[in-house]
Amino acid sequence: MENYIRFDWAMKRLLRNKANYAVLEGLLTTLLEEKVTIHKLLESESNQEDEFDKYNRVDMLAENSQGELVLIEVQNNNEYAYFQRMLFGASKLVTEYINRGEGYEKVRKVYSVNIVYFSLGHGKDFVYHGKTEFIGIHEGDILELSPFQKQTFKVDKVSQLYPEYYILKVNDFNRVARTPLEEWIYYLNTGNVPEHATAPGLDTVKEQLKLDRMSREELKAYYKHLDNIVILRDNIMTERAEGRAEGRAEGRAEGRAEGLAEGRAEEKTAIARNLKSLGLSPEQIAKATGLTKAEINQLTTDHQ
Repeated sequence: MENYIRFDWAMKRLLRNKANYAVLEGLLTTLLEEKVTIHKLLESESNQEDEFDKYNRVDMLAENSQGELVLIEVQNNNEYAYFQRMLFGASKLVTEYINRGEGYEKVRKVYSVNIVYFSLGHGKDFVYHGKTEFIGIHEGDILELSPFQKQTFKVDKVSQLYPEYYILKVNDFNRVARTPLEEWIYYLNTGNVPEHATAPGLDTVKEQLKLDRMSREELKAYYKHLDNIVILRDNIMTERAEGRAEGRAEGRAEGRAEGLAEGRAEEKTAIARNLKSLGLSPEQIAKATGLTKAEINQLTTDHQ
């Protein structure tokens, strides 16, 4: 039995409490490899009206002490266009959090942190980091900021101005946790914290996210949430299996229909040739076989 509350449920119910900011701060500090302090939580899409989205995903939008935006999203089930979804989410924040008439220097830095419980893309690692760099086509050098831009924007690299993406493929983690980031992945994957974990934020998980801290009603709602996730996954797998079966059946049916159609066409052709050899006119052959005169003339040419 899991000792601690799943991260997605905690995001919905517990991590929005300022007393528990340390959990998110710990995850982000470990992932970004720099001290992250959450200034406040902003409105996000986490209150989904659609029943599928309600259990399938949850997101949280935070603003750190530097005014940067951090979107954390948990996705429970497969979404084939998830890469585009990440792009849309980050782009939407870029445009929404700049006031009309402000200069482009006011564009906010965005981090998109995606915790996925499905096989996204094809790769060997379980944590991926994406950023924007401009590389010279001829020289292969990375385009850098000018000294003035560095001083103005207070960053060292062009990539620091653009959204950055992190993908945590937690289901792919199957090793002993030896680093702080691996300790976090282990918790996200299993719902348990390694016994001697030292990663920032996991100490708060141990104290604040214990199952035995929940009331009976909270536990009831929590286990219903877990059941619904399992049901959704089963439904998706069943729908895919049925879809594949239907596709195969339709393929076989279409194959049989195509075969019959081809057989009938060949039969008409053979009859038309025989009638032609008997000296019947194209009009008579057309009436007997249903072929057009053009088809009969072409057939006669081929036959001759």
